[in-house]
Amino acid sequence: MNNVLIRDCILVNEGVELQADVLVRNGRIERIATEGIGSNNTHEVDARGRYLFPGVIDDQVHFREPGSTHKEDIAHASAAAAAGGVTSFMEMPNTVPNTLTQELLEDKYRMGAASSLVNYSFYMGVGNDNLDEVLRTDPRTVCGLKAFLGSSTGNMLVNDEHTLDELFRRAHMILAVHAEDEKTIRSNMAKAEARWGADIPVDQHPVIRDAEACYLSSSRAVARAREHGTRLHVLHISTERELELFDPGPVQNKRITAEACIHHLWFTAEDHASKGSLIKWNPAVKNASDRAAIRQAVVDDRIDVVATDHAPHTLEEKGRPYAQCPSGGPLVQHSLVAMLDLMHQGVFTLHQVVDKLSHAPARLFQVEGRGYIREGYHADLVLVDLDAPWTVDRGNVLSKCGWSPFEGHTFRSRVLRTWVNGQAVFVEGRVDGSVRGERLRFDR
Repeated sequence: MNNVLIRDCILVNEGVELQADVLVRNGRIERIATEGIGSNNTHEVDARGRYLFPGVIDDQVHFREPGSTHKEDIAHASAAAAAGGVTSFMEMPNTVPNTLTQELLEDKYRMGAASSLVNYSFYMGVGNDNLDEVLRTDPRTVCGLKAFLGSSTGNMLVNDEHTLDELFRRAHMILAVHAEDEKTIRSNMAKAEARWGADIPVDQHPVIRDAEACYLSSSRAVARAREHGTRLHVLHISTERELELFDPGPVQNKRITAEACIHHLWFTAEDHASKGSLIKWNPAVKNASDRAAIRQAVVDDRIDVVATDHAPHTLEEKGRPYAQCPSGGPLVQHSLVAMLDLMHQGVFTLHQVVDKLSHAPARLFQVEGRGYIREGYHADLVLVDLDAPWTVDRGNVLSKCGWSPFEGHTFRSRVLRTWVNGQAVFVEGRVDGSVRGERLRFDR
């Protein structure tokens, strides 16, 4: 049944906290009322003392299907998303094969329809020689275009200058970029190999993929976007210096936007001493001063959205020597509770958490009918207990890879229930694997 009456919740939405009842019927929010709602033929949930948020929209995940399903797949990853309050995701094109044609893109949408427990969209990938395919992408049914301006997991580096100029000039929708300078990274890697040979310590990752590599690539992308009027979205900002490239202010007024990821808000380079390669990401986590600056940029709206870059690998893969160890880790199950921990620590307010995880992604991508608790909107909702501590262990990690960089950490807040289009996909620790999400649509 996707007719539900959520009684007496503390609704957190658009900068307001409101004690209210929320009536969901046929997958949509039918009514929000403070005086109490009477309704027949609905399942009632007593939410007294609990907080109701709009579902999280994660604009950057890698769910590894097709091609690398030994480490993750859409079914497991979307279950982890549901358990974490993430009701919509946007998935990247560096799967196997890379998503570089419209046919391969639609193949992924068919996979999402078949197995995703939450709502889904997939980026169209950009290569050095597929611009005609890229320009065929429908901006109303696809979240965006994705270009790797520095190589990461996969083989999608776009480094042809003519292609880049044409892409930035002709892009007809959001162009999301991974920005790291490949020449700088290779030079730093050569220096590390000369010093350590095959035994490069993992704590050299922020030295090899350093702040200069990030700034060089991000600044070039922003300059190109300003020249051509491109709608540019720079992913996973990891350095203080990059923040000078972005303006504060409401996301809907910008042509150039930026994203921060949970790991860059949480970890620092010093954490490699205890976490090792489990926190090896591209771009690398940097210094404490970078983390502090990124947190402040979330507060002052230089950073527009917060996402995960959920990118699992197996523990065997993460245990390999540095040069063979892939970058990335699972985060989609813990993004909301991690942000709420930072709220409890005084880093963010509750409304900033909801804005950066839900409202702002909906505005940035112009997601149709989601990201807010509004009458008539899709009922993508998350019920949270702000004071119900629990500890992450491998027994409660739902990602197929079976581990988390947060193992052993006790989060203060807990996701109790998640609804996707009015369907209860996660209830008190249990996932309903029969629920299916919907393809996201965009008001463009």
